[in-house]
Amino acid sequence: MMRILILLLAAVTALLAQGEKIRVIAFGAHPDDCDIRASGTAALFAAAGHAVKFVSVTNGDVGHQTLHGAALAQRRLAEAKESARRLGIEYEVLDNHDGELLPTLEVRKQVIRQIRLWNADVVLAPRPNDYHPDHRYTGVLVQDAAYMVVVPHMLPETPALRKNPVFLYYEDGFQRPNPFRPDIAVAIDDTIDKKIAALDSHVSQFYEWLPWVAGTLAEVPKDPAERKAWLKRARTREASPAVRASLVKWYGAEKGNAARYYEAFEICEYGTQPNEARVRQLFPMLR
Repeated sequence: MMRILILLLAAVTALLAQGEKIRVIAFGAHPDDCDIRASGTAALFAAAGHAVKFVSVTNGDVGHQTLHGAALAQRRLAEAKESARRLGIEYEVLDNHDGELLPTLEVRKQVIRQIRLWNADVVLAPRPNDYHPDHRYTGVLVQDAAYMVVVPHMLPETPALRKNPVFLYYEDGFQRPNPFRPDIAVAIDDTIDKKIAALDSHVSQFYEWLPWVAGTLAEVPKDPAERKAWLKRARTREASPAVRASLVKWYGAEKGNAARYYEAFEICEYGTQPNEARVRQLFPMLR
């Protein structure tokens, strides 16, 4: 009997060792930003039993042509929670005003606290060059947190991490001072519809505010199914040669060339620098 128990314990231990639960936290400036850049990847992580959290650093209270203030913030919080439900993740919206974000020590501490409480292995954020100041400063805030998350006497009431996470940037199209480099490309063909469903939950943004800004509000379909098809066309694009090469690197030629939908990430210099083996551990869908 004792021998059987020992063998069972060894088997359970081996399974646990093989099944590392990855903890991913993604930051965006507004309650739809993480969804745009990483919700397909988030859905893959969640479906495999890993833990994912999206954090909006502002409450989005000015991003609309008619609504504003508390009423808009409440609506956008509800939309974020619905997105989280559809993706199978957690979503938190911090109470900083939209359009007024600055890289202050107070907000940096909020970011540090979020990363520590989530015990993150992977942290996603925008690069600090963008058309929107809130996007730029979200990137700066996460960069500024990248080392401080392991410093015990910074924010001592929230225990410091014992290991620095891997910090990654979302893909963007900005060229100065440096273009985006797709170090990791994730094929999201299996979760593209979940991504579009997540975006679809942000009605105030994708069917109202952003089309109004672009002057295309009249083009938004009224039928729910047609709207989602329209949104999918608007929010997907062909992989660049650099992204395609990254897909082939991580998936092999057959799957990498066949992938139609993707999300790409650049490794930030400020966190842990993973080798290829560690990237594959942290992104087990890369196969």
